Amino acid sequence: MAKPESEFEQKILDLARVTRVMAGGKRMRFRACVAIGDKKGRFGVGLAKGADVTLAVNKAVNKAKKKMVTVPIVNETIPMPVHLKYKSAQILLKPAPQGTGVKAGGAMRVLLELAGVPNVVGKSLGTGNKITTVGAFYKAVEFISLPFTKERKFIAKKVESKKIVVLEKVENNEIIKKEEKTEKPVVIKVKKEVVAKKAKKATDNK
Repeated sequence: MAKPESEFEQKILDLARVTRVMAGGKRMRFRACVAIGDKKGRFGVGLAKGADVTLAVNKAVNKAKKKMVTVPIVNETIPMPVHLKYKSAQILLKPAPQGTGVKAGGAMRVLLELAGVPNVVGKSLGTGNKITTVGAFYKAVEFISLPFTKERKFIAKKVESKKIVVLEKVENNEIIKKEEKTEKPVVIKVKKEVVAKKAKKATDNK
């Protein structure tokens, strides 16, 4: 009897042999980083270890199914550009017109293709570690998936005015945004509208 086809397509991002020193010697295991996606806007990444490659991959796939996220797609591309730093990785994502395709490399290209984003331009800066790049990509998707509130309108307005926006950190529901001509970074709390009003007053005083 044939196995039913899975709704997710999977690709191995990284496969490494790792060892651990035990009392009786070294224990060798395999670590697999697997990405899955339905090419309809959803993707997930799992990292797991196993005694052999097959066991490690299966465990990673099960973990990836529990970490599925949705990439917002507007007019066959992402809704806004984002330049984000996460640990030692920096990634840059920009919307692209129809017919551009996926212009990115490394692990980010695999994730964008599995998510089914038709047109997007991406660049991976900083480290070449695929696992760290995946973490940065998760943070970028988390940012562009925020509800279009006053905070998002404020940030999007600055992006449209052709000012360079660098997101230094995205932790604890806080986005530290640093503009090209601003000396002090502006902290925008996602869940509070009061901060957006303060940021608007700061721009009016300039």
